[in-house]
Amino acid sequence: MPATTAPARAGLPPPGPGPGALRACMSRFATGVTVVTFADDGRPRGATMNSFTSVSTDPPLVLVSVARRARCHDLLPGRPFCVNILGAEQEPLARLFAGSGAHAEPRWAPGARVPRLDNPLAWVECEPWRSYDGGDHTLVLGRVTDLGHRDGDALTYAWSRFGTATESADGIEHLI
Repeated sequence: MPATTAPARAGLPPPGPGPGALRACMSRFATGVTVVTFADDGRPRGATMNSFTSVSTDPPLVLVSVARRARCHDLLPGRPFCVNILGAEQEPLARLFAGSGAHAEPRWAPGARVPRLDNPLAWVECEPWRSYDGGDHTLVLGRVTDLGHRDGDALTYAWSRFGTATESADGIEHLI
């Protein structure tokens, strides 16, 4: 059923859809799944986030969108962080860091400058760059300082469920 919007009132922007309608619509957009990690009082912390994107290659910047209601909201901005892009086999870690009561024991990469999960599909280590108001979220930009990746299938999220994107034998890295 297509969504409808009420007609615009004279001189005012049209009203937007409600939060439930927006969530339902956006759930059709398949994303990867990340755990963003950082240090707090010398301890590794993390939160599952799927709102993550590359922003710029010069300088190298990425963005994560942190819900204001998230426990890490006031801790993450201004700190070095690592975006851990999860492999399909790491769904238990996604659930653990989302606070869904999953029973998984995170393993941490030894010698990492910023807390990083051991063996994610890819990881992007960042220094804080800027933070911006994003309504009920804060947009946190990080300048990429280091990164790495491995082969494997990716953990995805669409229709409010986890899924898998299978690694293709023919990637596009040579085109980039």
